Amino acid sequence: MLGPDFESPDTRLPDHWTEDGNVVFDGRSEKENIEWWKLFDDPVLNKLVQTAYNQNLSLRTAGLRILEARAQLGLVKGNIYPQVQEMNGDIMTIGTTGPAADRYYNAASIGFDVGWEMDFWGKFRRSIESADANLLATVYDYDTVLVSLTAEVARTYTTIRTLEERIRLAKKNSSLQEDGLELVMHQFKAGIVTELDVYQAKTLLSATLATIPNLQSSLQQSHNALAILLGMLPDDLQGFLGGTSNIPTVTSDIAVGIPADLLRRRPDIRRAEMQTAAQSAQVGVALTELYPSFTLFGSLGWSASDIAGNSLGDIFDANSFSYSFGPAFKWNLFNYGRIKNQVRIQDARLEQLITIYQDVVLNAAREVEDSMVGIVYARKEAEYVSQGVESSKRSMELSLLQYEEGFSDYQRVLDSTRALTQKQDQYAQLQGKIATNFISLYKALGGGWQIRLDNDFVPAEVKEKMQKRTDWGNLLDDVRAEVE
Repeated sequence: MLGPDFESPDTRLPDHWTEDGNVVFDGRSEKENIEWWKLFDDPVLNKLVQTAYNQNLSLRTAGLRILEARAQLGLVKGNIYPQVQEMNGDIMTIGTTGPAADRYYNAASIGFDVGWEMDFWGKFRRSIESADANLLATVYDYDTVLVSLTAEVARTYTTIRTLEERIRLAKKNSSLQEDGLELVMHQFKAGIVTELDVYQAKTLLSATLATIPNLQSSLQQSHNALAILLGMLPDDLQGFLGGTSNIPTVTSDIAVGIPADLLRRRPDIRRAEMQTAAQSAQVGVALTELYPSFTLFGSLGWSASDIAGNSLGDIFDANSFSYSFGPAFKWNLFNYGRIKNQVRIQDARLEQLITIYQDVVLNAAREVEDSMVGIVYARKEAEYVSQGVESSKRSMELSLLQYEEGFSDYQRVLDSTRALTQKQDQYAQLQGKIATNFISLYKALGGGWQIRLDNDFVPAEVKEKMQKRTDWGNLLDDVRAEVE
């Protein structure tokens, strides 16, 4: 076969992760990364991921692309066999300038033609090689969509729980601030404080209450986004989430493995590799056009006319039979560089895909590093903010006590209350950020696609509908045995 035999492109990966020494990433087994969302120990999240896997429409579309690629592979496989196998026939009325008696007559013919271009230079075998690699690329594309889907469901769910916690804290703090306002109103009526304290208390309460509608709007939008991920309308989401719950947290260590594991685990890297393999074969297909093609052909048939007393009914007489067969070749000698330029085009596309593959690998490593760093520093930040929350609580209690006893003005109460509200909201956001960074790390490690290993790519009810509409033969059978 002409053209290059595919070899996986060379690429660079680090020998180790920068945060390898951190105990957070000291997990001993990678099997947890397969269904990593279960490490959050949240039954609602588990149910959401399974529902998205069963119903998400983007994932289903990716599965249908696998069936398309499978049919395309079958199409190019057919070129190995005789490409022309045709039965043809015609009947016509013919007019000539001959004698009046024979000027118009009828003619009929029927025959069978066969043509077989031999795969002398591997054009058809390279095409099969390309289609086979493309089929695998669609499988890995499906897995890539599944990895992104599970991560997006978990991320959106985390956002929902984070917003619920922020709303709860805002309502709790607004209730405390209402109590504070009531206290100031009593003291103002008693002539102990000025009207300025009243307006300052009202301003703080209004500012806290003003944050709630925006949070509620974001919460509803997150509900809508989650519904689409689950393949349902937003109204159908009711009941899936249950009541409010805590922000998801991961307590166990993570097994990140070594950087080279990404080449095996991440489906987007394997997809880029198969796309490169498919294009490598196309270089060979283009090269075959520089050489002659050899064909075996054959034809047999019957023909008759009613001219000069003959009859169309004699078409199957022995005298009406004819045949021809033999070899032929075709060679595009003078193509003015068109074929060579086509080869160059395919080769340039191959080099582009090699470069894209290398870029995908580098970005995969960067995503892992970013997520690991994000987890480490978000946790450190959360420790400090948690300390700030406790300090703010105590500060507010002391300032309120001193204010009630007349040892300080209300400004200190306002400042400490405002600080507590901000710190609590910041801590809730950081908890969500930590969970999101964990999710990003699991996605970067390529976890999640393995849940489809015991299932087909397209639901049975969809395949049944397609089989009723079109004769798919055995192409709708389980594809896994063919691609794995």
